[in-house]
Amino acid sequence: MTKPIAVVAFGGNAILDAGDDGSFTTQLEKAKAACRQMLAILHQGYQLILVHGNGPQVGNLLIQFEKARDIIPVPPLDVAVASSQGLLGHMLEISMRTVLEEDRMQREVATILTQVVVSPDDPAFARPTKPIGPFYTREQAEGYRLTEGWHVVEDAGRGWRRVVCSPQPRKVLELSTIKYLAENDTVVITCGGGGIPVNYLTDRVVGTDGVIDKDATAALLAYNIGAELFLILTGVAQVSLDYGKPTQRGLDAMTVAEARSWLDAGQFPPGSMGPKIRSAVEYVEKGGAQAIITCQENIVAAMERSGTCTRIIK
Repeated sequence: MTKPIAVVAFGGNAILDAGDDGSFTTQLEKAKAACRQMLAILHQGYQLILVHGNGPQVGNLLIQFEKARDIIPVPPLDVAVASSQGLLGHMLEISMRTVLEEDRMQREVATILTQVVVSPDDPAFARPTKPIGPFYTREQAEGYRLTEGWHVVEDAGRGWRRVVCSPQPRKVLELSTIKYLAENDTVVITCGGGGIPVNYLTDRVVGTDGVIDKDATAALLAYNIGAELFLILTGVAQVSLDYGKPTQRGLDAMTVAEARSWLDAGQFPPGSMGPKIRSAVEYVEKGGAQAIITCQENIVAAMERSGTCTRIIK
């Protein structure tokens, strides 16, 4: 009998956060800590697919590219996303192999460089909003706007930054490979950073500038692959209404209808919990059994139904 599949989405800041020294050693230790938490999912009898963010890591790569601009050509953004997939996949694969060995659990581990199709007609291409890369002076930013065609904005008084679009994911090109590996006792690390954005142009696949939301891609992967569980990890134990207010209250569960109603009421802002709620809702609406939103430290308790988390159900 085929084991059920769990898709887990977690942020790149689980491995590199503000205040960290940024060294490979530090990131590797944090990756191992994250992977140890994931063992609870395997212990519950699931096959495991990991979808990771890449915000801090791809930001660092863009800074490196910028510093070397006068020496070597700066690669396009899709290449930076691909590079971060390799970097993080390497760390997570080392870490997962290590913790599986510690646990004496037999599993293969594979990292899949993943291309995700976006539509060239996506409205997001007309409204770049996602800040990426280093800060610039106004003069530098204006120069890149004129010479490179960048969209630039002033960012909270800290300087000027490039902004790119965040189109919706339409198709994971390596879906069948990911499913085959997951069904055959392989922990799969895939769709890093939401995937490498590509689109079809005159019957060929071409890379494109953009940053895809990793939770949206994870949801797309989860319902297309037939995953029985979609787990989104974030910085809090559970979703709350009136977050940060005296009336704040946690939610143990919410239906799809309740989630949509609270989204419309502005309870879950676009810059924080909103994309996670939308992704969980899409997964459940398209046939997924349940989505769970919680923090990394609560995975074990969530899997055992003994701890604080939020479940999104039909």
